Amino acid sequence: MLTGIRLISEAAELAARRHTGQQRKARADEPYINHLAEVASLLSAASNGEDAELVAAGWLHDTLEDTETTHDELAQRFGLRVAGLVEECTDDMSLSKSERRQKQVEDASKKSPGAKLIKIADKISNVRARIFPNPTQAQRDELADYVDWAEKVVAGCRGANATLDDLFDEAVANARSAM
Repeated sequence: MLTGIRLISEAAELAARRHTGQQRKARADEPYINHLAEVASLLSAASNGEDAELVAAGWLHDTLEDTETTHDELAQRFGLRVAGLVEECTDDMSLSKSERRQKQVEDASKKSPGAKLIKIADKISNVRARIFPNPTQAQRDELADYVDWAEKVVAGCRGANATLDDLFDEAVANARSAM
């Protein structure tokens, strides 16, 4: 079983390979891997670098919904905890966007502590990516919509990590001042 730096490195490599060519939704000129790196970095900081499985799951958190990667593949390569965290953070893509969003709000408080941390880190990264200098009205509207929804999801995850809670609040404050 992989551990420590090797676990994280191999998760980062798989994430990079599986997300090749994908761009961020909020910033079409930015490679998607930047989002995964930011989420993993936030999780590393939140765990003081002491939870390699959490950081690896941060790198991989979108692989099940955005790529052909399977739960079994993740479990075999990275262990059951990593695969479980990724699965817990995976949206059901057969649902409409509004249904997926509502399900995230409803399910947030029921997540495991690790999945809550991934959800908060993901929302921090996504809010930050939607803040533009001199935004258009459409960008302001999209940011306001995203922040309102992200706050509802994170409300169900709060208390799992004070650092991430504070960073989310900071991202929201920065977003509100950019609107």
